[in-house]
Amino acid sequence: MKATAGRPMIRVLLADDEQLVRMGLRVLIDREDDLTVVGEAASGPEALRLVRQVRPDVLLLDVRMPGPDGLATLRAIAAEPDLAGLRVIMVTTFEIDRYVFEALQAGAAGFVLKDTAPADLVRAIRVAAAGEALLSPSVTRRVVSMFSRPGGIVTGVDTLTDREREIVAWVTTGRTNEQIARELALSPATVRTHASHAMVKLNARTRAQLVVFGIRAGLTVNR
Repeated sequence: MKATAGRPMIRVLLADDEQLVRMGLRVLIDREDDLTVVGEAASGPEALRLVRQVRPDVLLLDVRMPGPDGLATLRAIAAEPDLAGLRVIMVTTFEIDRYVFEALQAGAAGFVLKDTAPADLVRAIRVAAAGEALLSPSVTRRVVSMFSRPGGIVTGVDTLTDREREIVAWVTTGRTNEQIARELALSPATVRTHASHAMVKLNARTRAQLVVFGIRAGLTVNR
């Protein structure tokens, strides 16, 4: 039986059309004390059905699957208010700009490649479950490059308080609430509250979207 002392159990659903990939992910995840696989899907429609049925905390969703692909499935999940608490990590072999930006705009919590180191993938699940942003360094560089170009407009920035602007700027650096709290001599709960308020005002469904919006708005950390 898994030991869960100090950590709540994180329930994970796997969606990939390759059985071997799902098998490897299950073995990797189920050996962790605080993670458990609650289901597997080989297609988008099956993933959507299982998400509604078992209500996982995190969905590992392959981008390329037969039928409606992972991005279409992600959009379907985002359209259901009852599934708003689900964290979706897109997993793929391909690091293509279109996938990255469509996934973030549709509400993905993060985007990782299939060649990600096992320890990093496990960490990614925990980070996503905690509501933090999850972008690999290479993906973050692409996001910064794309959204730092002139012409981007982010509505709602003028409604942010000075503290909320400051927190969003720190969020764009990829730091966690705990790390930001240490930098600003605040409690993690205070940082979390300001970040949550900013997400509501900017209409960001996930912290990853908050990173994108912060970059597009040109919010930077003043050191």
